Amino acid sequence: MTHKAPPDDEFSPTVEGSPMMTAEDLSRKTRLRLVSLSIGAGVLILVLKYIAYKISGSTALLSDAIESVVNVVAAVFALGAVLFAEKPADREHPYGHGKIEHFSAAFEGGLIALAAVMIWWQAIVALHAHWHGLGTLNRETLSTGLAVNVAAGCLNGLLGAFLIHMGKKHRSRAIEADGHHVLSDFWTTLGIAVALLLVKFTGILWLDPVMALVVGTLLAYTGYKLVRSSSQALLDMEDPELLANLVTVINKVRPVDVIAIHELRTLRAGRYTHIDIHMVIPEFYPISRGHDLADSFGKSVIAGANLEGELHTHVDPCQKDWCRQCGVEPCAIRQVARSEQGPITFESATGAGSI
Repeated sequence: MTHKAPPDDEFSPTVEGSPMMTAEDLSRKTRLRLVSLSIGAGVLILVLKYIAYKISGSTALLSDAIESVVNVVAAVFALGAVLFAEKPADREHPYGHGKIEHFSAAFEGGLIALAAVMIWWQAIVALHAHWHGLGTLNRETLSTGLAVNVAAGCLNGLLGAFLIHMGKKHRSRAIEADGHHVLSDFWTTLGIAVALLLVKFTGILWLDPVMALVVGTLLAYTGYKLVRSSSQALLDMEDPELLANLVTVINKVRPVDVIAIHELRTLRAGRYTHIDIHMVIPEFYPISRGHDLADSFGKSVIAGANLEGELHTHVDPCQKDWCRQCGVEPCAIRQVARSEQGPITFESATGAGSI
């Protein structure tokens, strides 16, 4: 038995450009605008960071510019992922195309790791040049270059925080991953600024390529985390936070004749969530009543959890084994009085359903 989330327009029949446009259409447009914003802002920030590098000759600022190249390429790939993820489910992809967003996040993680390797190489070359008195850093123009770079970094910080917020709001893993990367770039820029201020006031020029090495290492770790989390999602690893939220919602909306829940499972495909659940109901209920109960309960769970997706329900008859937990009265087949009245627990909901 499947319970799908109602169309978004049943909740908010918004109109933008067309009176027939649904909230789902608006959400799609918003996601595309967000990725387009990320691309446009990324190009502007890249140009500013490259100008900062050319002004100062700093290897650390060059590493920051290289990371911005990754930002732009990743944002372009994310645009393609968002467009593909919007395709409806079909015979070949019955759960939709949303998992492409996890591929996008993994691809971005790989790009970040590649950028880290490039930065390490540039830093090593710059260290070698400093040892031979051939460094390119210009202390005279460093302040100007640093000011331009910090301005670009602040734009990155605002963009990253905005993308993370909107990615979570619209359940887009690609946009959220892009936001985390952009925000990490902002913290990198601040770290570089501190290091280059030390270079300017101490004259220790080799700190510049050393900072670039640090930036590369931080980027490598960021890339590793993105690839790891995306791989787990592609392997359908369970999300304990989502399961805990579902258990909380179930306890809020559960009617008395939903005696117990077990075998709770979830599968995420982009912003869509597929839920499987076993539901114990009184064995004397006719099929039609059991169907109506499962249908209304499933809709309540999806709405209460504020999810887009569907809930598949398997109905189990109580078989007189759940009397201690059953509050249905009157009951002609009850064997023992009800003695367990606590809420459904995480362990019982996700377990195999043994008493």
